[in-house]
Amino acid sequence: MSDAGALHSDAASRGIAEDLARASDALENMQASGELAPVVTVAPASPNVPPALFGAGGPMLKRFDESTVASRKGSNAPSPPPSVKGIGKKVAKPDYSEQKIVVAMVGLPARGKSYLSNKLMIYLRWLEYDVKVFNVGQLRRTKARQKAQKLGVKENHTAEFFSHSNAQATQSRDKLAEESLEMLIQWLKEGGNVGIHDATNSTKDRRAKIEARLAKEKGMTLIFLESFCDDPATIAANVELKVSQGDPDYKDMSPDEARKDFLRRISEYEKVYETITEPHLSYLRIKNVGEEVTMSRINGYLSSRIAFYLMNLHIRPRNIFFSRHGESQYNVEGKIGGDSLLSSRGMQYAKALPALITDNIGEKPLTVWTSTLKRTIQTAQYLPYTKLTWKSLDELDAGVCDGMTYEEIEQAYPDDYANRDEDKFNYRYRGGESYRDVVVRLEPVIMELERQENILIIGHQAILRCLYAYFHHLPQTDLPYIKIPLHTVIKLTPKAYGCDEERYTLPINAVDTHRPKPKTAKQPLTHSTTQRQYFVEEEIKPLA
Repeated sequence: MSDAGALHSDAASRGIAEDLARASDALENMQASGELAPVVTVAPASPNVPPALFGAGGPMLKRFDESTVASRKGSNAPSPPPSVKGIGKKVAKPDYSEQKIVVAMVGLPARGKSYLSNKLMIYLRWLEYDVKVFNVGQLRRTKARQKAQKLGVKENHTAEFFSHSNAQATQSRDKLAEESLEMLIQWLKEGGNVGIHDATNSTKDRRAKIEARLAKEKGMTLIFLESFCDDPATIAANVELKVSQGDPDYKDMSPDEARKDFLRRISEYEKVYETITEPHLSYLRIKNVGEEVTMSRINGYLSSRIAFYLMNLHIRPRNIFFSRHGESQYNVEGKIGGDSLLSSRGMQYAKALPALITDNIGEKPLTVWTSTLKRTIQTAQYLPYTKLTWKSLDELDAGVCDGMTYEEIEQAYPDDYANRDEDKFNYRYRGGESYRDVVVRLEPVIMELERQENILIIGHQAILRCLYAYFHHLPQTDLPYIKIPLHTVIKLTPKAYGCDEERYTLPINAVDTHRPKPKTAKQPLTHSTTQRQYFVEEEIKPLA
């Protein structure tokens, strides 16, 4: 090193030492005046080493850590620096374009095939897969109705039509099944992800034809789903459902005649029915809707996801109750997010809730699920039931907007405020979540809900909107605007093709936190139908 360089280095070292000495003197003066608690200083080993009070584990560092504890508690919104522009972005829908799965149902009539088809469709659509059920019975009835309207010819679809000894009818049914499958394949080619072929497919010959046809298509996975049922009570209930829900096949029959004819139809199918035993097929065999499940050759992410969902289904009678927490202090102040306690009116709701639930559930067992946040745990505290806490049930994370009012958000982030109003489902707060993110993290909750019987979820507005949309099969665009008011219990009773709903509002005032869908007078439906569809909804296009 040159003499000039050495002199420069020595000068720099002396400068650092002098700065540290001045800092140390200032600290000692602050201690002497009582502005700072005394600390023990250790003389540096050399002029280039800072005093230990500035080092890792030193008393000043410890003092700093303790001083920041208060700022780390609670969930008050931070004040972002002026350089932070915008609070988030729109989240794109996942790319599922490579997923092409055909689920071919197998089973006798009145064994729950359409129930499983419908449930699987709702679940996968909730996760944003493009799913469609191609029901051969719907296609048959739709074509028969069109023929009657155009030609005045009424087809006879009583039990005789389903007899294997009726060669002409068998040929007609085979043609309908093949046409339905071709419609499904074409739909997958146009962008669909999962096509469900809802038919009996009850012989090895029919299944071999499906397998051979799908083998001609590149990138399509075939899974057979057999619904096997030997429980007389379940079969009888399914027969009654068929007879009582207005099946057009029995429009001109009395209920007793319809019942007898449908039982004869089942008998005709039983004569030729062959359960799945083909060792090379990919299949699930579900006995009595959840009592027992057999799987063979199920591979891949989406196929495994489908299998796991179906394994958790059951049809035992049950109720699912939804309730938001009681009114919170943040609700009163108009703030979002946070972990505030209940207001005085919220506490009134918590004390009144047990009587409302016991009046509706009686002596039946019930489990209460809450989030990890104080306001839901407080609301549940007086309920005399087993309670479980789920992190997955925590409210949508508002990120940097946590603890702010909507007015404050609009003032601080006008562009993002407008963008979220424009596409609320897809919009993700900066450092937080979108509704789409919440749906993904709620999937384990849905799985467990399908396994359970009577459940009461005390949750948050966004969380309950997502769960409600699943059970009522509502579209994502409507999901963020579903009205879930405070101090109200929503009772859902799952049925074969939907949910019945009742609402109970306690006479305890609360603020209204609902923000309606902007720029349109049309608001989301509050419930869906539980009626089965018997005709193809859209116009049937001739296949090329």
